[in-house]
Amino acid sequence: MTIEQQWLENDYNPYILFSSEGKVKSLNSEAQFLLNSSNSKELFDLATTYANITFGFKTTFIDIEFNRYKFFGLTVGYENETEIGIKLYQTPSFKLTEKKPMGELTNIYTLIDLCISTNSISSSTTFTKEYDPTIPEIIINSNSFIKILNKIYSCFSNNVKIHTKVYYRIGEHVKFGNKKYSLFSIEISAQNIDQQQKIKLQELVKNNEIFVDITKEITINLPMITK
Repeated sequence: MTIEQQWLENDYNPYILFSSEGKVKSLNSEAQFLLNSSNSKELFDLATTYANITFGFKTTFIDIEFNRYKFFGLTVGYENETEIGIKLYQTPSFKLTEKKPMGELTNIYTLIDLCISTNSISSSTTFTKEYDPTIPEIIINSNSFIKILNKIYSCFSNNVKIHTKVYYRIGEHVKFGNKKYSLFSIEISAQNIDQQQKIKLQELVKNNEIFVDITKEITINLPMITK
């Protein structure tokens, strides 16, 4: 790969090149993850909708959302009638306080399993899990985390199935002082959300160092601080 190709491949913003028939000809790493939350036809339709009338490139600022992905704009470009490319610009998904989180070194999966076990008592809800085994033990305030996660599960308590996914946020970091830390997320999803419990959750996390993104899914975003 040339240096330009490596920059494109590792770009935080997804890029896809389509044929005129809508088939994917090439894409970068972030676009591969985006296609897990959308489909190529949706993105091809988006490209053709916002393309310039004549050959060339056109940038449009527009709010677009595909599950956990949120974008504030896109650029569409084409120089012939055989292929068209689109690049979407990700909205910063969350903000963390400038204060470095304090706590103890903890296995995050132990805490999640504890909360699932607690919320399974006298419940017919099925809890499914999708864990990334590469997430290390991190420094976290366990008590605050457990309170928040239990409250999140209560937002979905009327559902027959609740899915918990832990994944590494590729290309996303946060800096405390002069040190940069990778980020990962814990996403809890189900078919319906209890609006009253959602309001209580928003109050709980308002002044907390643990950031929670509340949309159709509820996501806890954490830095990988290991020492």
